[in-house]
Amino acid sequence: MSAPFRFPRFYVTSPAPCPYLPGKTERKVFTELGGQNAVELNDALGRIGFRRSQSVAYRPSCSDCTACVSVRVAARDFRPSQSQKRTIRRNRDLIATPCKPWATEEQYRLLRAYISARHPDGGMADMDEQDFADMVEQTPVESYMIEYREPGVDGEPGRLVGCCLTDRQGDGLSMIYSFFDAHHPRREGLGTYIIADHIRRAASAELDYVYLGYWVEGSARMAYKARFRPLEKLGPDGWAPFEPAAVPASSIAAQFELV
Repeated sequence: MSAPFRFPRFYVTSPAPCPYLPGKTERKVFTELGGQNAVELNDALGRIGFRRSQSVAYRPSCSDCTACVSVRVAARDFRPSQSQKRTIRRNRDLIATPCKPWATEEQYRLLRAYISARHPDGGMADMDEQDFADMVEQTPVESYMIEYREPGVDGEPGRLVGCCLTDRQGDGLSMIYSFFDAHHPRREGLGTYIIADHIRRAASAELDYVYLGYWVEGSARMAYKARFRPLEKLGPDGWAPFEPAAVPASSIAAQFELV
């Protein structure tokens, strides 16, 4: 006989400077994911705009701002743009492998290089190897670290050029955090490719969505999400089609970050 489901307790963080919009403050509501119902709770919360970080589910709860909007791609209806098709062709020789959520030194080195190149002043700039291991390994749900490698030689694994910590939810894939080789001379568009690959994986698994986290109006760091169509946003009346103005790929190539 299973244990009875208990409604979770929710908590609110203290206000802090917003990392996306200057002059704004952020506040989050969160709850713990634990026990036998962690998977079901995470799925339910994901459908109403929560994101997972280790064993916590959170979403923005700012008193004076609603700029953060939960967005997801309708995976089965996705049709890549011409630019996205070129990126997919350019990187189609990469070998993608879903791995158990176990952090490695190789992954951490790639993460450090990515943060140094793209977000040296971001919230993860001080992440050490133990912090990284906690982010990857402390999960109460079905999670993977999907590795993207170049073809190997003589049976040896190829160079690691990208990773994405990914949750499988009841109706889709939730991309928790992705990072990649930002200075690779021949791999332009790795961030785009990783998202496109997740959309393909979701559709192949007959899952409806790929959850991209939050789109933030006015934040260049979040603008790339508008380029994956059809996009849906979560509003007061539930999920609905969303068509924000797309920013040219050339102006946002350095801005990939999933939150």
